[in-house]
Amino acid sequence: MNLPIFYVDDLIQRAITEDINYIDVTSDYLLEDDDMSQAYWVSKDNGVVAGLDIGLRVFTLLDPAIVIETKVKDGDRVEKGDILATMEGPTKSLLKGERTALNLVQHMSGIATATRRCVDLVAGTKATIACTRKTLPGLRPIQKYAVVCGGGRNHRYNLSDAAMLKDNHIDAYGSLTKAVETLRSRTGHMVKIECETRTLEELQEALDCGVDVIMLDNMDLPTMKKAVELTVGRAKLEASGNITQENIAQVAATGVDIISLGALTHSVKCFDISMKIKRKEN
Repeated sequence: MNLPIFYVDDLIQRAITEDINYIDVTSDYLLEDDDMSQAYWVSKDNGVVAGLDIGLRVFTLLDPAIVIETKVKDGDRVEKGDILATMEGPTKSLLKGERTALNLVQHMSGIATATRRCVDLVAGTKATIACTRKTLPGLRPIQKYAVVCGGGRNHRYNLSDAAMLKDNHIDAYGSLTKAVETLRSRTGHMVKIECETRTLEELQEALDCGVDVIMLDNMDLPTMKKAVELTVGRAKLEASGNITQENIAQVAATGVDIISLGALTHSVKCFDISMKIKRKEN
């Protein structure tokens, strides 16, 4: 687990409180405190695991008596039928934590799986795969961590990381060149500047300003290729907008440095993992 434990525990505690509130009516009235069970997580598809320790942390926070053994680690490729982890402990606690734990690990593994699929599709090119700030509120750290587990890279974590002039910034300020000049006069020497461009004319203006990164926003493939030829390494080029698994290889082939996809985090499909449980006789 490469995320701060205080963040992980806070996230889990809020999720558990949301799910259980006061009691688990089914488990608390049905089972005795000394009922014990064995359980395991099984993959229901082929993909990449992420958030395993975070999901399993749900159980140990609910009940330190639960004993856990992991069979894989974050970033591993798994196949349908693989056992990911085993758990043993009080049946009540295993059942109370099941949904919250699976919600976390399924979501994160879905992100990692989608990211790895994109990484594989651009293999052999210079392009790297990056996520965006299009994350679910409160879940950004685990979503961005999952992207890394899938072989991708993170764009800005938040608005404090770097200056990024998007179309609305430029339209509101009135001039790309003046906006860059103003930022340079007011920010520190460690702050990089990225500029979003929609046309080759805007690209040339950004190059003339000497920005660090230029986003090619919703450009078609011929225009994107021309942008690479015009730039000749003077800035990092990031392709973004309307990029899918169907066209990502063609985008990478234009020679861009980075391909960013909001879909990796804002609309990813959960990876299917199931928990099976068996009562342990006393």
